[in-house]
Amino acid sequence: MPRVEIENEYESELETQEPKLYKVMLLNDDYTSMDFVIMVLIEVFHQSSEKATAIMYNIHEIGSGLCGVYTYEIAETKIAQVHTLAKENQFPLRATMEEE
Repeated sequence: MPRVEIENEYESELETQEPKLYKVMLLNDDYTSMDFVIMVLIEVFHQSSEKATAIMYNIHEIGSGLCGVYTYEIAETKIAQVHTLAKENQFPLRATMEEE
């Protein structure tokens, strides 16, 4: 039996696309302690102590700070972790995400 090669007509239409990325931001408020924000940046976003302190000062002075850039699902999970920790510690700290 002869070997027949069939070209997939959809093969040229299939292109791998990189997932969209989202910036996770922490927002300033008047009640969350600076130490707690630094702890969140270290524990949730795996920032170094120095980087976490710099981000915390941006949040304090500018009103928000970039914590990291992630795919949608990871960004959503990080935000949920922030909100859970904040609620457990009775702080109003909020995190948001925006498409990069």
